[in-house]
Amino acid sequence: MMYRFQLLACTAACAYATAVSASERYEFTDKQMGMPFKVVLYAADEASANQAARAAFARINRLNQIMSDYEPESELMQLCKTAGGGRAVEISDDLFTVLTRSLELSDKSGGAFDVTVGPLIKLWRKARRTRKLPPADELAAARMRVGHRFLKLDPQRRTAELLQPGMQLDLGGIAVGYAVDQALIVLKQQGITSALVDGSGDIGVSGAPPGARGWKIGVAPLDPEAEPSRFLLLEHAAVTTSGDAWQFVEVEGKRYSHIVDPATGLGLTDRSSVTIVAANCTIADSYTKAVSVLGPERGIALIESVPGAAVLIVRAPAGKAETYESRRFADFEK
Repeated sequence: MMYRFQLLACTAACAYATAVSASERYEFTDKQMGMPFKVVLYAADEASANQAARAAFARINRLNQIMSDYEPESELMQLCKTAGGGRAVEISDDLFTVLTRSLELSDKSGGAFDVTVGPLIKLWRKARRTRKLPPADELAAARMRVGHRFLKLDPQRRTAELLQPGMQLDLGGIAVGYAVDQALIVLKQQGITSALVDGSGDIGVSGAPPGARGWKIGVAPLDPEAEPSRFLLLEHAAVTTSGDAWQFVEVEGKRYSHIVDPATGLGLTDRSSVTIVAANCTIADSYTKAVSVLGPERGIALIESVPGAAVLIVRAPAGKAETYESRRFADFEK
């Protein structure tokens, strides 16, 4: 997890909660989308808190059934089976929304973010397990099936078509952020106005806790063993960090990140951490991947074009930390 923040330890399963203070704060955890999700909320009573948390986790579970690339029966995988078949497929509102946001970011980032990167992700997952780079011929073949220009959406009919045979969509860079946003919407519908949803580091918050000016979130430094030295104070916003602090592999003495550059098909090699604050977690989650690929100069320019968004980039290409940040980042600091 890329964020550390001041929350009491959770001991309750998703179906139960315990008030941890007189202000009636409740905390829940559940495994969703293959990772721990945490919900912290303030409610009038335990029954209301339980009902709201169950509804939020149910929404996340439903989104996983739509967008997972690990579940063979998911809507996403069923769409991928039609790749190159010459037909457009009607898809759900959720999947259409996520694919639309993905293509918008692909265009803005010049392809640095690309959900058609699935064939390359598949190769890179194997490379991380075996600690061997993908064979050149397999990498070249996979790259031929990647490109956001091969994904065609029709907003009038709400359809998607994958133009190349063998295409595979991977929503790992945006689906969790979207799920966080949707969980917050459900909590609001349940009457919860102050909540935090944490999808293993993809964090979204609604109103501030009672008596506070916002949710205090510590930004983890590049060194995963170090304590946070910078803190954010957020309300009705989201924050995500992407980097190789925890997920990387060394091959022949070279360190590779789990974040794949769509242009090369390989993991990034510059050790870095990208933290983005934005109006919602869909933006924060997806833009961290694009900025990681683009690097500081082009990445900051991209974020400056997004209303209300800000970025902090920490890199150590030669072992010495370098820090870059956009103009607005300091506005969110405690």
